[in-house]
Amino acid sequence: MPVNVLFSARPAQWPIYKPLLTKGLTEAGVDFHLATEFEPDQVDYIVYAPSGGLLDFTPYTRLKAVLSLWAGVEKIAGNATLTVPLARMVDHGLTQGMTEWVVGHVLRHHLGMDRHITVQDGVWTPAPPPLATGRQVCVLGLGALGEAAARALAALKFDVTGWSRTAKDIPGITCLHGPDGLRTALSRAEIVVLLLPDTPATVSILNADTLALLPKGACIINPGRGPLIDDDALLAALNAGQVGHATLDVFRVEPLPADHPYWAHPNVTVTPHIASETRPETAAQVICENIRRGEEGEPFLHLVDRSLGY
Repeated sequence: MPVNVLFSARPAQWPIYKPLLTKGLTEAGVDFHLATEFEPDQVDYIVYAPSGGLLDFTPYTRLKAVLSLWAGVEKIAGNATLTVPLARMVDHGLTQGMTEWVVGHVLRHHLGMDRHITVQDGVWTPAPPPLATGRQVCVLGLGALGEAAARALAALKFDVTGWSRTAKDIPGITCLHGPDGLRTALSRAEIVVLLLPDTPATVSILNADTLALLPKGACIINPGRGPLIDDDALLAALNAGQVGHATLDVFRVEPLPADHPYWAHPNVTVTPHIASETRPETAAQVICENIRRGEEGEPFLHLVDRSLGY
């Protein structure tokens, strides 16, 4: 019997994903029906994004899994009506896009590019940066995105420390974990990259106390989640010179309100949530593979631990 796959995302995404999912499921040998509407009790899989508006999963009594198009699942992980497996999006297109953005901004701060671009006062002041081997970079979060970014930075010979909730072992990366590990990681970090999920345990992980651990003048790069940073504490640290610059791609409220202090601060770079996004071509491959796995009785990829929120 064909499996029914409900696409629940923004309507504008349907014409993009329909041919990709159709092709992928066909090539995977799955007998399927794919649509944006079914009777709820006839749905086997939901391809999901919060923008689709689906909140109550109770009527979906035949549901086998919810497959998210988003890497972040904070908008659904706590939904009490969802009792089936939930898989988050991990795809190589999204990972590569994030890695490129992170490496670009780490190099920007490492090389002092802002100073070279903006200072046009006719004063010849040669001040070459150290080599990457002399620059300490800390990546907070060693999931798929964080590990990929950390590996890319280490390949450029940066001195990379990675921090995660639990112990990790990544060749070429100094891996720390737990509260003591966080303090150690931050105390040596000239550039900090945040790639943690948004969970109760990570909200405001950069706050007045943890920002004070950084070497004076450290740079913050946040392409992860807005709530990871206590905004008032960061602004205070910037004004005091404790933090030299913050490059921020994500915010607690998006779009960032026009009157937010970040816009006018001379030591803040705002980018409009562009570090990376789900690429339909590669994301569809991940979705189709998970549906194939579900039908073959194999474990789903990238399952969310609902107790942790990621």
